[in-house]
Formats: sequence, C-alpha cells, structure tokens
Amino acid sequence: MKSNEIRALLQHTWEIEAQEINRLKEVTDLVKVSECVRVIAACKARIITAGVGTSGAAAKKIAHSLSCIERPAFFLSPGDAVHGALGAIQKGDVVIAISKGGNTREIVNLIPAIQTKKAYLIGVTENGDSILGRQSDLWLKVKVEKEPDDFNMLATASTMAVIAVFDAVCIALMRYTGYTRKQFAVIHPGGAVGERLLNNKK
Repeated sequence: MKSNEIRALLQHTWEIEAQEINRLKEVTDLVKVSECVRVIAACKARIITAGVGTSGAAAKKIAHSLSCIERPAFFLSPGDAVHGALGAIQKGDVVIAISKGGNTREIVNLIPAIQTKKAYLIGVTENGDSILGRQSDLWLKVKVEKEPDDFNMLATASTMAVIAVFDAVCIALMRYTGYTRKQFAVIHPGGAVGERLLNNKK
C-alpha cells in the first residue's frame, strides 16, 4: 500500500467519525438525554458504569469524567459483578449499562440484581427492543449509520458516539449543578491541568 493510500484511509476514518458525531444532534432524543442529566444530578449515592469490550472502555471513560465533576462514579466489571461484586450496587445508585446491541449476556445478567436492589438503570444501546432497552428505567438510543472500517463492524465511531453523548451530559451537569473551577482544582492537582488550576491560568 502506498503512502498516499494510507493517508487517504486515515482521513476517511476521521471524516466518518466526525460525520457520526455531528449526526448526534439530529438523531439523539434530547428529551431523554436531558432526563439523564437530571437523574444523575439528583443522585445522592453513586453512579456505576458497566460495559464489555469497547463498551467497557467507554464506560470507564464516562465514570472518570463523572468523578471529575464531583458525581462519584466507578466502573464495575460485568465479569466480576456476577461473582459477588454486585454487592457494590445499592439502593439509590444509578447504573449506566452500555451494550451496542442491548443483549450482551454479561450486561443482561446484571439487570435482575439492579432491579432487586432498586438502583436506577440507564441503558445505552442502539436497540430499544433489546433486553437492556426494555428493562431500563431510561433508555438512551445511541446509533451510528456507519463504522469507518470496510466491514462496518469495528466499534470505533459508535464508541466515540457513546462517549460524546456522555461528554455532553457531563458538560451540562457542570452548569446544572453549579460546579466551580475551585471544586475542580481540589480534585485535580496533578498534571498540566492541575498546574493551570493551581496557578489560576486559563
């Protein structure tokens, strides 16, 4: 493969991903995403995220972002969950479960315990008729038209779309809850961001 062909493929990937992110404002149910903001803002307990594979990677990022804005969150491994770690979920918690197709066995296995414990379940899936879509207290549809790869299978654009939806949720939460720069400085003293905050730089 020639260098110009590689460059063309790189640009193609970015173009597809940018198009799918841009489509979110047209295809996402903003009423439901707004409700997601309100539910998380009202949560007095913890937010737990769960997913497998690339959905798990997205779930970890979402948990970190929520913690960064003082919404206590952590990632729960679905594999560990069904071997006792479900005890981490308690009444009043909010669980964000992510599954592209909505029928991922490891995620579906968590639902009965989540319901029994009376935690609030936000299901993130492209398929509302899936088990996760039907069983969730709040279903967020996140679906892309195309992944950049030739087989339309590698979860790249779709994973970015999930992260982008919750990036928007986090930014909205900052304003909704009155989150301040001073609060951020307390929990983020490290790295370049910490240096900027501690030295009051923009």
